[in-house]
Order: sequence, then C-alpha cells, then structure tokens
Amino acid sequence: MHRRHYGRGLALTALLVATATTGAPATAESPSPAQTRLHATIDTVLADPRLDGAQAGVVVVDTSTGQTLYDRNGDRRLVPASNTKLLTSTAALALLGPGHRFTTDVRSTGSRRAGLVAGDLYLRGGGDPTMLAGDYDALAAQVAADGVRVVTGNLVADDTRYDDSRLGPDWTWDDESYYYAAQVSALTVAPDTDYDAGTVIVHAAPGKTAGDRPAVTMTPPNGYLRIDNRAETVAEGRTDLTIERRHGTNTIVVTGQIAAGDDPVDEWMTVWEPTGYAADVFRAALRRHGVRVLGSTVLGRATPTDAAPVARHDSMTLAELMTPFLKLSNNGHAEVLTKEIGRIISGTGSWSTGLAAISEYVADAGMDTGTLRQRDGSGLSRRNLIPPAEFVDLLAAVRTAPWFPTWYAALPVAGNAERFVGGTLRSRMRGTAAADNVHAKTGSLTGASSLSGYATDADGHVLAFSIVLNNYLASSVKGLEDQIAIALAAYSEKSGTTVRVAPAAAPDAPRVPEGLECSWVKPIAC
Repeated sequence: MHRRHYGRGLALTALLVATATTGAPATAESPSPAQTRLHATIDTVLADPRLDGAQAGVVVVDTSTGQTLYDRNGDRRLVPASNTKLLTSTAALALLGPGHRFTTDVRSTGSRRAGLVAGDLYLRGGGDPTMLAGDYDALAAQVAADGVRVVTGNLVADDTRYDDSRLGPDWTWDDESYYYAAQVSALTVAPDTDYDAGTVIVHAAPGKTAGDRPAVTMTPPNGYLRIDNRAETVAEGRTDLTIERRHGTNTIVVTGQIAAGDDPVDEWMTVWEPTGYAADVFRAALRRHGVRVLGSTVLGRATPTDAAPVARHDSMTLAELMTPFLKLSNNGHAEVLTKEIGRIISGTGSWSTGLAAISEYVADAGMDTGTLRQRDGSGLSRRNLIPPAEFVDLLAAVRTAPWFPTWYAALPVAGNAERFVGGTLRSRMRGTAAADNVHAKTGSLTGASSLSGYATDADGHVLAFSIVLNNYLASSVKGLEDQIAIALAAYSEKSGTTVRVAPAAAPDAPRVPEGLECSWVKPIAC
C-alpha cells in the first residue's frame, strides 16, 4: 500500500510550550507566528462548553506544501456521519468513471404478432436512482410505439442487478420509514428531482370544514401504497400532523390535526419494497398508453438472455449525478453507488463487494485502511469509524485526479444561496471569508457532526481540513465547525493577520433527526 505523509508528527503544542518556557528562538521546525495564532484560534473554538465531555478531531494540511498546520486527535477513530460519502463518491468516479450511466430497459419473451406478445414483458432495473414517474411513462410510450398492444404473460420486475438486501445492517429501526433511510433496489422510483429514490411524497391539506378528514394525496400517484387517514381538520389551533409508514407494510398512517386555512403538509416516506413500487408505476403508464398486460406482476426474476429489446432509458452521467448526490447529501445515491461499484468490479452488486472495492481504492489513494471501518456508503451506520487525518489524506490525494474539478464543484459551497451550489452549506458562513470559498462535505447524526473539505486561505493556498465532533449533548455544534472553517479561509502567512474567533454564543443550526442532513426542502430546515 502506498501512503502519503503530510508531517502530522509535528507536535505543535509541544513546540509552543518549549519556545515559551526556554525563550529560545523559533527553529525551522517551529510554527510561524501565523500558525501559532491559528492554533490558538482553533483551540479556543474546541474549548467551547458545548464540547465538554465530547470528542473532537481536527486536522488541517496545506496541500501546497504538505505541511500540517493543525492536528488535534487526528488519528482518533470517530463516527463521521455523511463525511463517509467522501470515500464513496471519489471511489465511484475513479472506478466507474464520470461518464458512467445506469440503464433501465424493457424486453419481451415469446413470439410477437400483430401487436400481441405471447410471453412476458420484463422491466429490467439498472440501479438508476434518478428514475421518475415521467421516465417510466416515456418507457411505456416506447413500448406502445414499438407496436405492442397486448402482453399475454406477466409483467416481470427484474431487480437482480443487485442483491436483495434492502437496508444497511446497522441502520436503526426507527429511521426505516424516513426518506434518508430508503430501501435500496436496482429498480426504484424517485418522486422529485432531488432524486429521493424509493420514497413517495405524502401531501396533507386541510379539509373543507372543521371535522373533515384532511385531503391526503401522494406524488407520484400510485396504487402500491395505502393511506390510513385518521387525522382531523380543526377550525383553529396549531397544525400537528404525524405521517408514518407502518413497519413492514405500505400503509401510511396520518394522525393528528391540521388547522383550516393552513398550508398543506408534505412528508417524504420510504416505500416497502421499491421494486414493486416501480412495477406499479410502470404498469399504470402502460395502461395509459394502451398496452394491456394480462398476467400478474412478478418481482425479482432475472430477464432471460435471449429476451428481445423493446424500450430503453439511460440516466444522466455519474458526473452529473454528483451534484444532487453531494450537494443534498443523498443517502440513497451513496448506497446505490456502493452496490454498483461492487457489480462492476466483482460482478456482484452488494454492500460487501462494493465496500471492499472502495477500501482498495482509498488505500491506493493514500488512506490507511487499517485504521478505519466503513460499513455503508452514506454514513448512516454508527459503526463507521474514520480518523480525521485519513479524510485529509484522501482530500489531498484526489486533487490530482482527472475528475477532481467535477467532484470539487459538486461539494457544497459555504454561504451560497443557490440550491445546487450551496447545498447543505447554503445557510452557513454567509458574509464571512469562507463564503463562496469553502467547499466541504457536511455530516449529521444525533451526537455526531462533521465537516471536511477545502478552504482557500488568504494567500491562495488550498487547505485540506477535516473536523469530526462526537458525543456532545448540545443540540448542534455546526457553529463551531463554521468558526474553524472561517479561520482557515482568513489564514495568511504573508500578512500575519490575526484570525479572530466568532463569539461562542453565535446562533447555531437546530437539531436534526438521526441521519438527516440540513435541508430547506424537506420538513426539517437548517
């Protein structure tokens, strides 16, 4: 294994103490005055009471020189949350290629004559997490345009490109109905152009009069899920609706109350068995286009090798997918890419094969995989353990990759209000030196927060940094991450400018549920 070293052995605190106690002049290995100030700034941030009893790991490296500017617990294994996506996304670009696409196609078996298919119609999934109801409608239109009018056999939904493990083995049970923990299938549907595959959007609007049930609909419309509406419209008062999917079923239960005149409530819910969801949406599209399937819908059977092609849809490129994936921290995209990597590299689309290939790639890129554990592609698992120093090694190494500009642009950009630019950093660090400067991946689980990426300092040097905070009891520590990132963006060796620390009581982002990144479209906003 080839490993890059960036001088993390520099014991900066020890050098500061030695200089102060001996009065000796700084040596070539001693920190500069600017580094000393930066060190003091970050130490002050990490001394915030919100981190009392918590664990904090922070590493900063100047990628121009390879020098470590700061290292606090850089080798400590910490829960990284969605910073895990740094490994998954870079491995996907390296191993699949920026031009990689997912293909969903329709094939038929049996004889064809005068619009009649005397056999089965196969909907074969290629893992595409961006398939919308409109894409299935376009596939159905192609089937009709090919002359198919009646299929005597079954509609077979082929999801065999990946294994049938739908949920990560370490994911907590109470996340299972929420969009950030959607089931993973090679054949699925996204309800929106955030591409939240394997979910449906439930809309609940007030009824016409007090006492009425709310009007509950779904996007996309489907016959696969059932609504159990127990809620009530009230003349006045606070809207307090709960929308949940009953475990192991596709029954969505709506309870509570919604005030007359209030805006509708939207909730993203996962679907139990996305393969059947996709088949339901496609079958309805076939009916709209005048194609009748006389048989049943069959799930999980492989398409015969001699099946005749009828219709095809190719996804956007992987390079294009990186934007919604990383900007919005889409967990489903990370898991699909993990299984797709396994399928391409080893022929088996599973978490184990995908993670093995990711591990081999990041080891070649400079990470010491003997010091970390990756259990899923997204970071939803709390068994993921990655030292901040290893993130920095990866961040420094990938800057020479041919696809790096695409990946760098796909990272959230601090303080940029454009949704697909700022991403999960859209509302953070506005009006500071970090705004439109820091490109970094966020991470959020209850008691675990992270921010890793790049800051261009005042001298034009690109600093790779990783901040991973664990086991805190505060509602959020995002403001502390921001203070460090702002200090890095303002850092200068040339000018000697003192880096100032923002007040410790600066407003912070609200608490987010387990696995949920800060979002401005979904019900929780940061």
